[in-house]
Amino acid sequence: MVEHFNPVNNKNENNNKNQSVKCVHCKSTNYSKQGFRKTKNRGKIQKYFCNNCNRYFTADFGFYRMRNSNKLITMSVDMYLSNLSSRKMRNQLLRHFNHRISHVSVLDWVRKYVLKVHKFVDRLNPQLNGRIYADETDIPRGTNTKKKGGDIFWCAVDWDTRFINATYYSPKTQSIKDATEFMKRIKSRVLPKYIQTDAGAFYPKAFMKVFNPRRKKFSNLKIQHIVNNVGKTRKHNVRIETVFSKIKDRVDDFRGLKALWSAPILLAGIVLQHNFIESHTTTGQLPCELAGLNLETGINRWLGLIRLSSCGLI
Repeated sequence: MVEHFNPVNNKNENNNKNQSVKCVHCKSTNYSKQGFRKTKNRGKIQKYFCNNCNRYFTADFGFYRMRNSNKLITMSVDMYLSNLSSRKMRNQLLRHFNHRISHVSVLDWVRKYVLKVHKFVDRLNPQLNGRIYADETDIPRGTNTKKKGGDIFWCAVDWDTRFINATYYSPKTQSIKDATEFMKRIKSRVLPKYIQTDAGAFYPKAFMKVFNPRRKKFSNLKIQHIVNNVGKTRKHNVRIETVFSKIKDRVDDFRGLKALWSAPILLAGIVLQHNFIESHTTTGQLPCELAGLNLETGINRWLGLIRLSSCGLI
């Protein structure tokens, strides 16, 4: 008999022996199990009694006090970042699982867990080749639905691993100041062998500010700045353009981004989806795996990342 998946009634939500349990009140690990707490949508949740502060608690594996099951939430986050709108996701849950939620809840889950996971993965050290391809693109936001003249999203991709190692979101036009901040973010993640950009006039100056070969710490490294003028070479920066194509497809589905405070979060979610969730079509592997980050996330990668970020496990 085939067991049907029900993301609403999740009876084994806390069945994970490899995760550490800490008291949510005093962070102590001196506890004892004290039965279960029954919930409508999350099934039975293990209860604990802290022997240090003498208080009851349930473990925080990333879904503490959430009313919906972890699988339903992670499914919504995954599908939303994979090109399904919040309203369509709401409709899917109603049609397939007879579960009513607001489309606003889907957006809240996406923002909440993108920020949580982003904070965790930002501490990881991917093993990058150092051949960095960097570029910027226009992102429509608010009433500006045109592909040109919107906000600017700066992005750098490692050539071999396809891992996006640095991003920067700016609600302004391209400038030396923003290009310099972008270069600093690249340097904070990897000391590159070279950085290839297009012929934007701001890139050489920004590169010199951050990787000035006259400085002692860079004088023997011979970090190169390669300028690819597409108008002359007729060769596009294929791998970064592929990333931008994926990002713009998703932004088009958003019908442009809305609020300035939310836009960087949603783009960070798309980057997480690229690096840690979806296998690359050419390599058949996750960019994070090619970069040496073999995280034990399981099949539900968003669920695994959220649990790792909650428990601080690497």
